[in-house]
Amino acid sequence: MQATRPLSESEKRDWLRLIRSAHLGPVTFHNILRYYGSAAKAIERLPEMAQRGGAKRQIRLADDKTVAQELKALKACGASLLAWGEPGYPVGLMQLDDAPPLLAVKGDPLITDVPGIAIVGARNASAIGQRFTRDIAAQLSEAGFCILSGLARGIDRAAHDGALSAQGRTAAFIGTGIDVVFPPENAALHEQLAERGAIFAEMPAGTPPLAQNFPRRNRLISGASQGVLVVEAALKSGSLITARMAGEQGREVMAVPGSPLDPRCHGSNDLIRNGAALIERVEDILTILTPQQRRTTPVVAASPVTPVDDGDLGRAHLEIERLLSPSPALVDDLIRLSGLSAAIVQMVLTEKELAGAVLRHPGNRVSLA
Repeated sequence: MQATRPLSESEKRDWLRLIRSAHLGPVTFHNILRYYGSAAKAIERLPEMAQRGGAKRQIRLADDKTVAQELKALKACGASLLAWGEPGYPVGLMQLDDAPPLLAVKGDPLITDVPGIAIVGARNASAIGQRFTRDIAAQLSEAGFCILSGLARGIDRAAHDGALSAQGRTAAFIGTGIDVVFPPENAALHEQLAERGAIFAEMPAGTPPLAQNFPRRNRLISGASQGVLVVEAALKSGSLITARMAGEQGREVMAVPGSPLDPRCHGSNDLIRNGAALIERVEDILTILTPQQRRTTPVVAASPVTPVDDGDLGRAHLEIERLLSPSPALVDDLIRLSGLSAAIVQMVLTEKELAGAVLRHPGNRVSLA
């Protein structure tokens, strides 16, 4: 990862070209940058890395035209690119292994410089659920929190509305391109957030609402927060994905109890049954997130460049291949059993992932593709 400083325009173009390349996700991006120090150098070495990993597919780097088109689209809609480590990049996200290298942003990213609470829930929320959400979002705003959500229908909209009504801070993380308004009925709210808050998007400009992108978006909502409050969520709700991710990220998980007769509350009630904090009023949250915690902004140090000798990598590939199987294995186990350094094991896995020979799984596990 780069040092925590603003990137030059040319550096940012290189970052954009690298992250928009096929089969290259945030974890791989950060690993590559950690070893090569710059995106420009990584781009030069990418074909060689894939070849060493036992290439099963052709590396397709994003071309200059693709990068230029995206930058043009961002400018046209009044958005800009924010890189990991730059001022304004949400501090909570910087702690994540899969933090987006680049975020498109409309509005004031410094809105998220204060501690955030995510509020999520049903899109088809009840009137009472939306009323509760607006009220508690306003109260949390007055207490100094930034209200985070996903700019969806129902609970998300009520959370943003509540913060805005209290003249508080609020930010949205969306699963489309920054220039795509979804759902259409939230167009006015979208503009309000761009003017009085902030909107962040990981996906390329122009990306339509696709179901597979929203779980990725959910990790950003939880990751940027100190805790997630779930209001009205069915048992197979996307809000439960956000809550699960919050737990995995070490964030507080909280839920509002609801009627057992309302299917929209079965998921949130189940969270409470399994250990989530029961929330009935704003004081319940303020008790969990103490004033000291709320004032504390975590400091994330930039990772140093960790060069790896290519000869060592060649030998290490043979050892890691011996240990891998179609069943997911913990990366920590591969490090321990191989006797290799963590830096070399991570680089081998990165090269094999680029080559299409390895798949990454939740829980820091990998398997043969």
